[in-house]
Amino acid sequence: MGIAYYLIWIKEGDKKEANIFFGIQLVLNFLWSFIFFGMKLPYLALLDIVFLWLAIFVTIKKFKVISKAASYLLYPYILWVSFAAVLNFFIAVLN
Repeated sequence: MGIAYYLIWIKEGDKKEANIFFGIQLVLNFLWSFIFFGMKLPYLALLDIVFLWLAIFVTIKKFKVISKAASYLLYPYILWVSFAAVLNFFIAVLN
């Protein structure tokens, strides 16, 4: 994530939307950990992780316009969040 954002940071041009969506997904990522582990609310965490996944997806699209390499660097991140969402779902359902 850091290297991807750096690649966007050093590029010239309009990066406002890319910065906004990167910030949104960063906040949602932090909130998920707090909701799931801190508050122990798996259903609310599941809702958060769905919005997190969507924000990452949009971030990838916004980054691709500026730097394809930056967008590709976020693919493992969205895959990991997809896996975490499946785990979150089953933890919520089975508890």
